[in-house]
Amino acid sequence: QVQLVESGGGLVQAGGSLSLSCAASGSVFSINAMGWYRQAPGKQRELVASISSIGITNYSVSAKGRFTISRDNAKNTVYLQMNSLKPEETGVYYCYAFIASGTVRDSRWYWGQGTQVTVSS
Repeated sequence: QVQLVESGGGLVQAGGSLSLSCAASGSVFSINAMGWYRQAPGKQRELVASISSIGITNYSVSAKGRFTISRDNAKNTVYLQMNSLKPEETGVYYCYAFIASGTVRDSRWYWGQGTQVTVSS
């Protein structure tokens, strides 16, 4: 059984910073892509940032230049450093990962439970 557990959300004023982390646990064999989505109230889930197994990153237009995604493969963990936060970036942030697990190396997408980020104006 594989789980993704997020931490680091909270309340911050506009212009402030928050750091999120997401750790995979269980019978993890390997992790390919990892990343973060955001779901704002009443809106569809949207990709914020992603990172490949070799560290190639991709950001949404709004996140580029202010957010930094990174990963520690030894810890099976992905991070999202968010700076200069805006009120419209309030929402639930979900991490995801493509993980091969178990003795048969079954590969599929996994999602975290989500962590709330609230940016006050």
